[in-house]
Amino acid sequence: MMIYDPLFYVVSIPAVLLSGIAKGGFAGPLAILGVPLMALVISPLQAAAILLPILILQDLISMYSYRKSYHLENLFILLPAALVGIILGFFWFSLLSDDNIRIFLGLLAIVFSLNYFFFSSDNPKTETSFLKGSFWGSISGFTSFGIHAGGLPYNIYMLPQKLDHRVYVGTGAIFFGLVNLLKLYPYYLLDQLRVENLTTALFLMPFAPIGFLIGYTLTKKIDGERFYKITYICLLIIGLKLLNDGL
Repeated sequence: MMIYDPLFYVVSIPAVLLSGIAKGGFAGPLAILGVPLMALVISPLQAAAILLPILILQDLISMYSYRKSYHLENLFILLPAALVGIILGFFWFSLLSDDNIRIFLGLLAIVFSLNYFFFSSDNPKTETSFLKGSFWGSISGFTSFGIHAGGLPYNIYMLPQKLDHRVYVGTGAIFFGLVNLLKLYPYYLLDQLRVENLTTALFLMPFAPIGFLIGYTLTKKIDGERFYKITYICLLIIGLKLLNDGL
């Protein structure tokens, strides 16, 4: 038993490919489009549940590819904080209706997209910080739980450190790989790891490594800044649509 609606796959296959491209290290914000895109045709929580096993597969590929490039101190700070955020996310999303989640998701997408256009990356280099890392790590765990969108809080904390690109990507691969594994049990408690969602995820999985290989190749050839702008414009439009659907 799986989802058979053709419209679902019209949006879901691109969502998985975009997520894979992001996991490959190119245009990371592309990953944030996955759940909002799929939530146009199914419930947001179901969309997140279908994507979760696919993301874990992509994470395993990413973790292996960047296994020699990571920042251990940041991981020790971020991961415990993310666990707190995941627990908070579980209780938050278990209390909301589908329309309420669409409204929340739409607002989050709008905020994330507007933040990109107003947030400057031209900041002085910062050092590892337990307080800042704990705060943004918990926010990352929370937003990651509901819509797999922990990238922005992670970026706000990590980007000012101006680490080597591969170390930055590798640290993110390990962080989000472990975060997604930690989300499995809460999703099970929410009855989202049911047969329909898992078989649908299994059907979509072959598109994950394809997207990853595209992203991994593009990191060596193309500057992702233009793609960032297109991604966030799309995210803003999708956010407005979800907000309208939820109201």
